[in-house]
Amino acid sequence: MITLDREEITIIGELPVPADEAAELTAAERAAAAVSNVRRFREQTRQQRIEIAREAEHRFGRKVSWGVICGEKIVMFTTFSVPVMTRLRQPERLVLDTLVDAGVARSRSDALAWCVRLVGEHEEAWLADLRAALQHVEQVRADGPRS
Repeated sequence: MITLDREEITIIGELPVPADEAAELTAAERAAAAVSNVRRFREQTRQQRIEIAREAEHRFGRKVSWGVICGEKIVMFTTFSVPVMTRLRQPERLVLDTLVDAGVARSRSDALAWCVRLVGEHEEAWLADLRAALQHVEQVRADGPRS
């Protein structure tokens, strides 16, 4: 799976849990096997991933982050945090401060990231519809008159 935004290319591959053992393992043993597979894959592919990332960063002007899915778990090897400027009025700042004061977040920045993640999780279908509509708009623009 590849995800793009303005700053980053995220590449997430899929690793199998050992099939010959999976039926006989307990949930804890399957989780341990998945962790072992992820660690082994991470170490064995480190140099290749670095080379691919360097080339992609040069070619596309974006950072590359890596991860894998193994079983039911997603493990990210690298990620990037990008500062985003925002202006908030007092009611929105009070929401962030409440999350900080309650210990849900360490800072306003963490609280805002938490809120964005929550919206992303709970409004996934709506966001997918919105992205599809934006792609349609881009297609209509591309098909429009040439000046």
